[in-house]
Amino acid sequence: MATTYDFPSDLRAGQEELHQVRAELSALLKRLPWSVVPLDGFSDTGGWRKVERPASPGWTDDEQAEVEKLRRREHELAVFVSTHRFWAEVAVPERVTARMSLKHPEPDGG
Repeated sequence: MATTYDFPSDLRAGQEELHQVRAELSALLKRLPWSVVPLDGFSDTGGWRKVERPASPGWTDDEQAEVEKLRRREHELAVFVSTHRFWAEVAVPERVTARMSLKHPEPDGG
């Protein structure tokens, strides 16, 4: 039977928000042009792998600000979760297992 951990509510909330922020950032980056600054398109068919990119209009100031805001929040949450006082209560050999349990909880909330 797997060990269950009594994670503090603020730690759980921080991890859940971290998942949400990462998903939002990933979705945003998929929608944005491939280059932050305007660049011409290119095609490289001579290498071992064909690479093609259309011209990129670049990101708007608002898009850049949104990416920066999400990245900053992601960093804040990652630091909060990884340095939370709870981890000092977990035996060193159990910390990876406990961390994985927080990141990937069982469907029943375990």
